[in-house]
Amino acid sequence: MHEPFQGRYSSLLSRLLLARGIADVESAERFLHPDYARDIGDPFGIMGMERAVERILRAITDRESIVIFGDYDCDGIPGSVVLHDLFKKIGYDRVRNYIPHRHHEGYGLNAAAVEGFGKDGVTLLITVDCGITDVEEVALANTLGIDVIVTDHHLPQAVLPPAYVILNSKQEDDTYHDDMLCGAAVAWKLASAILARGKFEHIPEGWEKWLLDMAGLSTVADMVPLVRENRAIAHFGLTVLRRSRRPGLAALLAKARTDQRGLTEDDIGFTIAPRINAASRMDIPMNAFLMLSSGDPAEATALAHRLHALNDERKALVARIMKEARGRLAEREEIPPVLVIGSPSWPVGVVGIVANQLAEAFERPTFVWGKEGTEKAKGSCRSDGTVNIVELMLAAEDGVFADRGGHEFSGGFSLAPDGVHHLEAVLVSALERVPRKAWNAGAREPDAELSIADVNWQTYREIAQLAPFGVGNPKPLFAFPDAIVRSVASFGKAGDHTRLALEGVGGAKAEAIGFFMTPDDLGLADVETPRPFRVTGHLEASTFRGRPELRIRIADGSRR
Repeated sequence: MHEPFQGRYSSLLSRLLLARGIADVESAERFLHPDYARDIGDPFGIMGMERAVERILRAITDRESIVIFGDYDCDGIPGSVVLHDLFKKIGYDRVRNYIPHRHHEGYGLNAAAVEGFGKDGVTLLITVDCGITDVEEVALANTLGIDVIVTDHHLPQAVLPPAYVILNSKQEDDTYHDDMLCGAAVAWKLASAILARGKFEHIPEGWEKWLLDMAGLSTVADMVPLVRENRAIAHFGLTVLRRSRRPGLAALLAKARTDQRGLTEDDIGFTIAPRINAASRMDIPMNAFLMLSSGDPAEATALAHRLHALNDERKALVARIMKEARGRLAEREEIPPVLVIGSPSWPVGVVGIVANQLAEAFERPTFVWGKEGTEKAKGSCRSDGTVNIVELMLAAEDGVFADRGGHEFSGGFSLAPDGVHHLEAVLVSALERVPRKAWNAGAREPDAELSIADVNWQTYREIAQLAPFGVGNPKPLFAFPDAIVRSVASFGKAGDHTRLALEGVGGAKAEAIGFFMTPDDLGLADVETPRPFRVTGHLEASTFRGRPELRIRIADGSRR
């Protein structure tokens, strides 16, 4: 193979870099070695930042009452913690955090909360990860004498809220070098700017880096592209997370038997984020905020254990709804190009997870709604990768949606009283009017072929140089064509996971794990071993049994 990097990197690493569009040494070094000073942009490059900082510093000087209003997910909550910790460090006590209840108040600002702030004498409202579509609510705040600073990263609509200032690099005239920051990262940029302009002599220079644990957590959890500045925020965020002294975070990880010192992006996606999101899906989202922000070990530990239990309840609930949804869909003669399904008995808090699983299973835009505990039918939607889900909702005819918004690939909505009955037909029609792009819905091609003997720590360390992995930087996928299956075992409470003992040329051995894959799924049910087997998967380090182990996480397997 041609070496584009003059032999500077191994053949495998060179190939993986090229697959990411990195073809020269300078670009490779920037990617492989994030640099804080080089890769983290000046926060004042974001349009409106100077005005936002001036207003906040004036509020501190004048002892105004401030509310930080954050979204209830694993972006808005950590972002709210960022600003909470900032004001606590400054020593300003006339500020409080507010996380709306998902079921009772819904997404974003709401009139009742804003009116309550007005009665309490609040004069400055700062949003986190929301507000960009809340035109009426911001206007209401203005009439009550409340200035609103919107910090958000969702797509601006044609009409912007009449805020004092908006911090959102997706605005048309914003020239910031990276417009894909998550909501918590925008809040962190604001915190950094406040420290840069304010005269806080008791705060050491660079203290804002300790807040990167929350910004990095959300950058990974909210699935923004892990390239450019986001790569640096995720990289340094993980570094801080591994050393974080937050008692709630430590308790949460201990309960989940996850080693904080070796924390990875997978631990965020599969362990931390689901438990934080469980608070809003199943309970009170403020509990997740308190768990992350509390300095009281007893309080933080109790909250962490509660979130762990709620997450177990959430998994059982999603499994029940998925079974019901698949049963109903199996009765249909044909699944339309936009999948719409829901039930008045489905809790709104978990329909996003159901939408994600159905979109992957049926490979089409998917809208799932519920109504339990709410007056309006509300839901979540996911794209299959061929269409911008927000554009699809905006193209729908009037009278179906009461509210809608989100990202390119995921969003949320609430329905007008009769919207449930017309949603599918309206969306199928709208799909014909929005741009589509090609999408290979089949299995992803492996990045390279490896042998079982390559399942070693040297190979893993090479691959790990490309981490953290996520959107825009997928975890490398490998084919192992020389595998021989020596044993097959099912495990897990429901027996729905599979463990394989593999052997390669020369007697090399490795373990492969297939989560939510049965031996039958892999074509290994009721067959004799040993037998040839082509495995496709990722190299994964696990400490589940108390010591580091290297294994293959199966992505796909086929008999040979």
